[in-house]
Order: sequence, then C-alpha cells, then structure tokens
Amino acid sequence: MKKVKIKSPGTVANLVCGFDILGLALNEPSDIMELSLLDEPKVIIHNRDNYNLPTEAEKNVAGVVLLSVMEKAGKHIGFEITIEKHIKPGSGIGSSAASAAGAAVAANHLLGNIFSIDEVVQFAMNGEKLASGVKHADNIAPCILGGVSLIRAIHPLDIISIPSPDLFVTVIHPQIEVRTSDARQILKQQVLLKDAIRQWGNIAGLVTGFMKNDFDLIGRSLEDVIIEPVRSILIPGFDEVKRKCKEAGALGGGISGSGPSVFMLSKDESTAKGVELVMKDVYNRIGIEYNTYVTTINKKGVEIL
Repeated sequence: MKKVKIKSPGTVANLVCGFDILGLALNEPSDIMELSLLDEPKVIIHNRDNYNLPTEAEKNVAGVVLLSVMEKAGKHIGFEITIEKHIKPGSGIGSSAASAAGAAVAANHLLGNIFSIDEVVQFAMNGEKLASGVKHADNIAPCILGGVSLIRAIHPLDIISIPSPDLFVTVIHPQIEVRTSDARQILKQQVLLKDAIRQWGNIAGLVTGFMKNDFDLIGRSLEDVIIEPVRSILIPGFDEVKRKCKEAGALGGGISGSGPSVFMLSKDESTAKGVELVMKDVYNRIGIEYNTYVTTINKKGVEIL
C-alpha cells in the first residue's frame, strides 16, 4: 500500500485530577490526514486549513514523528502528508496529539504494521515534545487506542486501557489561546502532602468509577486541588462555568488539557445539551467567542478510512 487516509480524534487530557496520566478520546472534533509513501528519504507536508502551521518537517508535529519513523525503520523511504485540521491548535483538546498520533499510526500502517503499539506511541510522543517541550502520552494514548487511558509510567512506557462508561462529553472552546508550554511553566514545583494525598484519592476514585460504571463516584472524584487552582486563572469565566454546569446536572469536569477548553461529563444527552446552553450563556455574557461540542467517548482511536 502506498497511500492511506485516517481520522484522528480530539482528546481530553488530565481528566481533572490525573495530570499527565489520564486521558480520553472524543468522537468530535477530529482531524483528517492522508499519508503517502515515497521512494526517497524526505518528508513533504501540505496543510489544508488556515492555521499556517510550519511545513518544514523539523518544525511540524507530524513531520517530527515521520522523521523518527524513518530513522527507526532504517529504510530508504520518505512520506508525503496532507493535514486537514479541525482541532484548532492551542485549544486544549489534543490538536498536536491528533497530528502526531495520526502520522504515527498512518506511517506504521503503510509499512505493514512493523512497529508495536508502544513503539507507535513513542513515535507520537516526539511530536508532543516539539509542541510542549515535554514527552507526555495522556493525549497520545487515548488518541491511538480510543476510550480512556491510564499512563502508569513513561520510562518504561506502561499504558493501561480503562473500560469507559457511555458518558456524554460537553466541551466549550473559548477563542483564546493557552499554550501548553506556558501553562506548564506556571505550575508549582512543590506540593503539600495533604494535597497530594487528596489528589491520589481522587485519581484512584476516578479510575475505579470508570471501571465500576459508578457515576456518583466519577462525579465525586473529578476534583483537582493541585493543577486546576493555578491554571484556571488563565481561563475567563472558568469558576462560574464549572459551578453552573454542575448545578445543571453534569457529573463534573474541568480544564481540558492545559486549556482554554473546558469539558463536562454527563449521564445522558439531554443533560449534556443543557450543560452546553449554560456554557454558552456564560461566554455570551463575558463577550468571548467560542465553539462547543456535545459528543461521546471515542472507543476506536485513530481510524483508517
């Protein structure tokens, strides 16, 4: 096979309390990518959107991933990629991960799936390092695998897929940009023991809630006492959105990735759509433009079309 077309989903990372270790895939939005195999060692990038992302391979998230695949494959090959982004860069819903994971999965497919899933994740993490300065997999893993992922460790890589209930996800993306690298820089480097203990309890509770399909436990565990209090200052209206969404019936939620998007989990579609109206009302009043999505958890991950 010389050419493949894929659909690469958006993701919600951290899931409030699971900073850098938890993430889930969304059914909407998604990027569309086409990858072709070349007979010479180079990477050609075409953008079919208006985001003006770099076309030099070394400066492009997908390009860096493809270069790492070429190096590991050890063959006289190259790639030509066309990227149609529907996940806005800097949105907090895994734009860079969609590009990186999509490129890694597509390249492995064209090469006859010669690499393991862990190796594909490692390739994609090179793209995340370019985007944020850090190799993390909480967007990459669910983007590739679908569903909810727990990244127990990076060195060595240890990813666990968690059974995910059929929850609805409401996302609002205020049209402001929060760079992941900037959002990481403002975080505290030391944490009080009492806060760490509370956070560990929430992470364990959230994972258990997913596995037992316990919606009440999921709701109680969607609490972050370490990261959210710092990062939320970058997102206008965050506290009001979170409070009013829970009053409207959402189980809970918080910052998606590093923001500025905010997500909420709900038991049913009608609640999720009511939560969307609450989100819209807050940002209409503040006067910030936004996009919203009412979607579900994507169980497939990157999909070959």
